[in-house]
Amino acid sequence: MSGAILRYRVMAWVAGVMSLLLWFVYMPVKYLFDAPDLVSKLTWIPMIHGMPIYPLYVLAALNLSIKAKYPITKMIGFILAGTLPVASFIAERRVVTENK
Repeated sequence: MSGAILRYRVMAWVAGVMSLLLWFVYMPVKYLFDAPDLVSKLTWIPMIHGMPIYPLYVLAALNLSIKAKYPITKMIGFILAGTLPVASFIAERRVVTENK
């Protein structure tokens, strides 16, 4: 199970950082500052977060939940933690402290 925990930890950090970039860099530039030139340079953020990163995070959360035999509510909580900027970091910490 340590492999599943490691995969989840890595993906939680990567998804969390990309989520922070999306929420606090890309979205303010696009919707608050109205800077089309800068937005065109930052379009990689939602594309990287949306397509390869979040689905890999979901797979890592599913893998961990199945191997650890977590209930479905906890599994859904892990998956949803990847949608909020800091929640994936909190979920990752809880997984690590639970499995020491």
